[in-house]
Amino acid sequence: MKLLLTSFFLLLTLPLLAQTSVLRGRVLDQRGQPVPFANVGLLALQKGTAADENGRFTLPDLPAGAQQVQFSAVGYTTATQTVMLPLALLLTVRLHSTESTLGEVVVTGVSRSTEIRRSPVPIAALTGREIRLNANGNAIDAAVRGVPGLAAVTTGPNISKPFIRGLGYNRVLTLFNGLRQEGQQWGDEHGIEVDGYGLDRVEVVKGPASLLYGSDAVAGVVNLLPALPSGPTGELHGEALAEYQSVNGLVGNSLAFDYQKNGFQTSLRGSHRQARDYRNAVDGRVYNTGFRELNLTGMVGMQKEWGAVRLWLTAYNNRQEIPDGSRDSLSRAFTRQLFDGAQDDINNRPVVGQPELKSYGISNLHQHIQHYRVFATSELPAGPGELRLLLGVQQNHRQEFNHPTAPRQSGLDLQLTTLNYQARYLFQDFNGYELTVGVNGMGQDNRHLNATDFAIPPYRLFDVGGFGVVKKAFRALELTGGLRYDTRVVDWNDFYTGLDPVTGFGRQADAGTPGADRQFSDFRKVYRGVSASVGGSYAVGPNLILRANVARGYRAPNIPEIGSNGLDPGAHIIYLGNPDFQPEFNWQEDVGVLWKTPGFEASAEAFYNHVENFIYQAKQFDANGQALSDQFGNSTYKFEQAAANLFGGEVAFNVQPRALPGLSWRTGAALVIGVNENKPLRERAGDDGRYLPLIPAPTAQTELRFTLPDQPGRRLANSYLRLSVAGTARQNRFYAVDGAETATPGYLLTGLGTGTTLRTAAGRDVLQLVLQADNLFDVAYQAHLNRLKYFEYYRASPNGRLGIYSPGRNLSVKVVVPF
Repeated sequence: MKLLLTSFFLLLTLPLLAQTSVLRGRVLDQRGQPVPFANVGLLALQKGTAADENGRFTLPDLPAGAQQVQFSAVGYTTATQTVMLPLALLLTVRLHSTESTLGEVVVTGVSRSTEIRRSPVPIAALTGREIRLNANGNAIDAAVRGVPGLAAVTTGPNISKPFIRGLGYNRVLTLFNGLRQEGQQWGDEHGIEVDGYGLDRVEVVKGPASLLYGSDAVAGVVNLLPALPSGPTGELHGEALAEYQSVNGLVGNSLAFDYQKNGFQTSLRGSHRQARDYRNAVDGRVYNTGFRELNLTGMVGMQKEWGAVRLWLTAYNNRQEIPDGSRDSLSRAFTRQLFDGAQDDINNRPVVGQPELKSYGISNLHQHIQHYRVFATSELPAGPGELRLLLGVQQNHRQEFNHPTAPRQSGLDLQLTTLNYQARYLFQDFNGYELTVGVNGMGQDNRHLNATDFAIPPYRLFDVGGFGVVKKAFRALELTGGLRYDTRVVDWNDFYTGLDPVTGFGRQADAGTPGADRQFSDFRKVYRGVSASVGGSYAVGPNLILRANVARGYRAPNIPEIGSNGLDPGAHIIYLGNPDFQPEFNWQEDVGVLWKTPGFEASAEAFYNHVENFIYQAKQFDANGQALSDQFGNSTYKFEQAAANLFGGEVAFNVQPRALPGLSWRTGAALVIGVNENKPLRERAGDDGRYLPLIPAPTAQTELRFTLPDQPGRRLANSYLRLSVAGTARQNRFYAVDGAETATPGYLLTGLGTGTTLRTAAGRDVLQLVLQADNLFDVAYQAHLNRLKYFEYYRASPNGRLGIYSPGRNLSVKVVVPF
């Protein structure tokens, strides 16, 4: 009987033993992006293959049963996984990036995923882990800390606008997972409406990226990438995060969930942050710099062998106080505005008491920003290539409340609705050629709602652009080139304003209303531009890469530059535009040298950027040399246009000595000089008009970090100690015409941090702790791009210090509990 049973069992298993299986799957990184050309191998069978540029792979003729598969790629840790063949579903494997920077694979700024060092355009990346190790005021601050050449114009801790190599505002395109961020970014005090707690990665293109994105990317691109589900299938995963920062009493909380099974993916994150007025050693607490922010981000999608489709929804709500810098002339204590109009006398404002400075309540003078996004992305095999689509709608509602006698009446009340669309087709490789063609653009409608101040006209905008990019490898040489053509149409109708007889405030009026003024005359103009790029990288052996790129960028003037004629109350500026402005065009040349060996990386980049029709703000003065301003002290700025040249570069290196496992030393430095080529201005103002406004000072930052090597069974993992020193040189190259800017002294900031991860006996992470001290010695300083530096009502002060200083010492703690 036993022999019969054994024979019967063998008969049943013979078909299985003879069966061959096919292993199909896709290799992704920790945020769900493809890892191109990853290696896939079955060591026991001596079989293997390489994934394609989209991370997809196929291994045929494999025996059924349990098989151990190894996955590896440059810049990623090797992963080994046991699979049971045959598989009913597509296998998805995730690789985690290593501490290497030059070997990381990025997707921003190029038509396909590529290594940073092989891209002809300078690109930098910052991982989510590095973002988590810092105490950041907002999403942009996180990137500024880790990317040389990236800076920010700030208005307090929660408002930062990215600058790349001396250019910012509408010259830098900010993306959220590939969707261009559109939210009145022309304003000085208008920040980026993105949840910093949900970022898994930041990628920065340093140089014209108009070729792929169109207008507004002449300086580069900052792509803020959220996290995608990464845990095992069929399990609900998530994290709870709590943070505290001492400099402004910031309390932050975030809760996230994600789930994936059988190709279905979903995630949800909710975050809340609130902060009171920040402090420094000179000003004490800076009045009206607190905020209260709420974020929601959700995603649902499918990822199968036929491709991937995802739908994203986000909601952002922020109440942000508006500082004006008014003080008591003797004590230098901050004062509060009580009245509008002639009753408001700077010398009769009451001093703000300590209870209000320490309060988390939002004052009557504040911004209220609401931003909503709904967009879908897809990656679909189509014919001999892949089709990538993006379609989204976003709406930004910005209110600025600046009337102390009518706290519920908004001064600025703008609603911007934007439709974004994009289609790219990536052709299959043909004789080594990689071709990508695409079209993208947007339509906008911007309206005034219940407003009393009208800085810009209500406008309509539509643009469209088509492009083609080709890449070809000739052994060690890789060449990339492309061409793009853009068309943008901007128009608005006659817009009349008048005075409300009841409140005395301004309001929108009809043409026939008695006393109505035509503040904006009807306007329609078509802007066109050609963008181009050609560059390449050359591998001089396995360690050294040389690269160079020449690019022509295009930017149509933004609405304030061509149409503004009124007060932006949050910025305390009266803007005057010029409808005759022409588009900006720039030619930028980049050269770079990159060296990479085990334990050592180094890079050096240099650039020269010539901008035609460069647009900038110039402060206006009367015939007596007095700054033009209204009765409230709001200064008048007029946009001007001239040629400009910018040049400089960055250096960076990363040392991880093999003899000292766990030790790393990272250093980076950046320099940019901006020269104004406005000859009439130079003849009138001399050296005062030599340089461009808002050019960052030379900077250098170094960090020494020791991470304790993990050992089996140890309950504390990834334990580290880090010491950072950031130095900023004196900025003597500034736009000094009529005192618009002043020199900024140099300063040195020191940071100290430590952290660890608590694990269970089974090796599961249960808690991550991060302790950080920034500006450890409480240095009093003013960053050159800090707008609050110029918030001053007096020509002199008793302590010899003018303007508002940047944040002082900040001690922070962050706790993350995964589940």
